[in-house]
Amino acid sequence: MSVISISKNPVRHSRTKYIDIRHHLIRDLIEDKIIKLEHVSTEKQVADIFTNGLDVFKYLRTTLRLCGMDK
Repeated sequence: MSVISISKNPVRHSRTKYIDIRHHLIRDLIEDKIIKLEHVSTEKQVADIFTNGLDVFKYLRTTLRLCGMDK
């Protein structure tokens, strides 16, 4: 959620001073309503299978989703 907050707040502060200038393009696209940022819960983030420990049910559900078998 903090990334969404930073993208909506153009004020520069200590947490954003190391963000490369080229990434400000994203903020401009958000302001121009070309793209929209949305929060995605941890359970629905497919990339988390590679970073977080999962219980068996979550592992199988995510694996099936990666294989395109969730439909």
